[in-house]
Amino acid sequence: MDLATLKVTRVLPANHDPEYMALSGDGKTLYVANEDNSQVSVLDIAQGQIVSEIPVGVEPEGMAVSPDDKTVLCTSETTSMAHFIDTATHAVIASVLVGTRPRYAEFTKDGKRVWVSSEVAGTVAVIDTATHKILHTIHFDLPAVPKAAIQAVGINLTADNKTAFIDLGPANRVAVVNADTYEVEKYLLVGQRVWHGAFSPDGAFLYVANGISNDMSVIDVKALEVTQSVPVGQSPWGIVVAP
Repeated sequence: MDLATLKVTRVLPANHDPEYMALSGDGKTLYVANEDNSQVSVLDIAQGQIVSEIPVGVEPEGMAVSPDDKTVLCTSETTSMAHFIDTATHAVIASVLVGTRPRYAEFTKDGKRVWVSSEVAGTVAVIDTATHKILHTIHFDLPAVPKAAIQAVGINLTADNKTAFIDLGPANRVAVVNADTYEVEKYLLVGQRVWHGAFSPDGAFLYVANGISNDMSVIDVKALEVTQSVPVGQSPWGIVVAP
């Protein structure tokens, strides 16, 4: 899509039931989770062709590319696994069992760890990318909120790898987590069913989409406060911020 004209300029193949996508660091390859096929499609953008189909667990959803472009991580919701894929060979090199229904993954900026959210379990697993071992599982506790409503989905890590913001879905909260100690420092009340977010280019603000209240919450990252609610269209799911 051309952002100046909002016109669709090209259509790329994505295989059956594409869910989440992740772009390689060099912008040449797109990795697509195909939920119905239980596979990841590797799309060569210049050629406009799918060059590889990688079998993974049932209902793949989340996709993430490591900072060095050597590893792709795919989460499979029904299998409850995080699959590590070698980008050179397109082979699954490790599969890590995480909480029920993993939805999203994000690598730390140094690539040493990857955070994986599990929606139904309401947890986040922090995995060592060298050993593929879970270092810590983060749990969330909101006494006034039913446990079933605490559903971890979106993850946003600050550039300094010091703080993680975890979107807790129907709990209507964003958890602020110390990325060194894995302790929850604060819960921020946002709109209804917060799903995914994105930082402003300078990292000063975090914008999160609230799917049921049809709005976007603006979070001041330094002050750790919600400063504004912006009405948007129906059932917002994700956010992208232009550079």
